[in-house]
Amino acid sequence: MEWNYSRIRALREDKDMSQKEIAEHLHVSQATYSRYECGKLDIPTQILVQLAMLHKVSIDYLLGLDKISMRYEKEKPTKR
Repeated sequence: MEWNYSRIRALREDKDMSQKEIAEHLHVSQATYSRYECGKLDIPTQILVQLAMLHKVSIDYLLGLDKISMRYEKEKPTKR
């Protein structure tokens, strides 16, 4: 299955962020991030996790496995 790299670009553009800003957040070069967006370079799992957390979407959405960008919030610990 081919990943849906266009979603990564769309999410970035929705936040009005540049490739350079996202790359800095991910601690990669802008050129590397550009390759992720274009599908020329597979995205490592840890980067997928960081992107999902940044955009508050599931990894399944980033990979094109879900059609809906189910936004999520980090679970808050329950008080006992």
